[in-house]
Amino acid sequence: MDNIVLLDTSVGSLNKGDDIIMKCVREHLTEITKEDYVLTLPTHLAPFHWYQVVRGSNRVKLYSNAKYKFVGGSNLLTMDMLTHFPQWNINLFNYQPLKGSILVGVGAGKGTKIKRYTKMLYKKVLSHDYMHSVRDERTKSFVEDMGLKAINTGCATLWSLTPDFCLQIPKHKATSVVFTLTFHARHKESDQLLINVLQKNYEKIYFWIQDKEDLHYFHTLDNIEGIQIVSPTLAAYEKILSQDIDYIGTRLHGGIYAMRHKKRAIIIGIDERARGMGETYNLNQLDRREMSQLETTIHSAITTDVKLDLKRINTWLQQFRQVNTSDIELLFRGAQ
Repeated sequence: MDNIVLLDTSVGSLNKGDDIIMKCVREHLTEITKEDYVLTLPTHLAPFHWYQVVRGSNRVKLYSNAKYKFVGGSNLLTMDMLTHFPQWNINLFNYQPLKGSILVGVGAGKGTKIKRYTKMLYKKVLSHDYMHSVRDERTKSFVEDMGLKAINTGCATLWSLTPDFCLQIPKHKATSVVFTLTFHARHKESDQLLINVLQKNYEKIYFWIQDKEDLHYFHTLDNIEGIQIVSPTLAAYEKILSQDIDYIGTRLHGGIYAMRHKKRAIIIGIDERARGMGETYNLNQLDRREMSQLETTIHSAITTDVKLDLKRINTWLQQFRQVNTSDIELLFRGAQ
C-alpha cells in the first residue's frame, strides 16, 4: 500500500464551493486511490514550516515520497505568488516535499502575465512527468507556457454530468426552489428581482449560504419573509436537494452540485468565469443582464445537456491506471 497526498483547497477556505469541488475531486480519484493510503494537506494554509523541511523529519519524508500528489481544483493558480495570501500557500523554503504535484481540474486567477518568481516556483513544484488536468483553455495555456503538459478536462464537479446522467434531470418546474446569492458580486436590483420572481412562482423557497457574508447580504434585501435558511454545510444542502426542487442562483458550483443531484438548475451568470464555463459546457445559464427573462425561463421546458469531452477526462485518468510514464506522451497526443 502506497501513500497518496491530496492537497485540499477546502481547508481554510471561506467559500463552501471549495467543499463541493473537493468532494467531487475525491469521488473521481477513488479508482486511483482506493488501494492506497490517502494523506491530506491544505493549500490555503502552509503545509510545512521551512525548518521542518530543512530538518528532513520522517513525517515530512512520508509526504515527500508519496506515490502521487494531487492538487484539488478551484482558482488555485495565480500570476503572483508574492501576494499576501496566495491560494496555494507555498514558497521556495517549504515546497520541496510537494515536488511532482499533479493538478486536478485547476483554474488560474485573474491576470495575463505571470511573475518570474511565480513561474519558477510552479515549475519546481508541479510534475514534469504527468499531464495536468485544468479547468479551461486559458489555464491550459498558462501551464503549457511553463513547459508542462496540460489537458482541458473541465472542473471535476462536471465529470459526472454525462449524457445519460443529464437525461435523468427534470425539464419542468418543481414546486420548491433553493437559491443562492453572491455578496462579493452583489447587484441589489438584480438580486431583488430574483427574490421577487421566486416568491411569485414557488410554494417553498430555501436560501443556501455558500459564504457567510451571503447571509448578511440576504438580510439587506426585501420580500424575504417565509424564505427558509439552509445552513452552510454540504450535508444541509444535500438534504434540501433530496426533495423535488429547482436550483436558481448566482453561485456556479451551488448550481452544478444541484445538477449532480439530478435537479433542474438555472445558473445566473455574474462574471466572466461563470459565463465562460456556461458557454463552454452548455450549462443552463441566464446572464444577470437578462434577468427580465427569468420568469419565462422558469416556466419553460429546460433540457440539461452538458457538453463534456469524456475522452479527455478518461485520457487524464488513464495515465494513473497504467503507471508506465513513458506512455503518457502517447496518451496526451491521442487526446488532442
